[in-house]
Amino acid sequence: MPSADQDRALVLFKFDACPFCVCVMRHAEELGLELEMRDTRSEDGARDELREKTGGTQVPCLFIDGVALLESADINRWLSEYSSRSATS
Repeated sequence: MPSADQDRALVLFKFDACPFCVCVMRHAEELGLELEMRDTRSEDGARDELREKTGGTQVPCLFIDGVALLESADINRWLSEYSSRSATS
């Protein structure tokens, strides 16, 4: 897993009716982070892309420099560390 100590390319695969996705999106907003988002239910090709990259369609899935991180609690923990990187530098 890429460390949270430097700028990273972040892409969140999600769909809006998923409560775990909503939790991650709200947390990112509270932290002031802007994430590129791909909606696996409404965006053509997003679900297929997620399946190709991970072998499944589980959301939320945060790609950090192309490395997949699953599970909303783990994603939120990583985002918290990531958002605090500039505060400690």
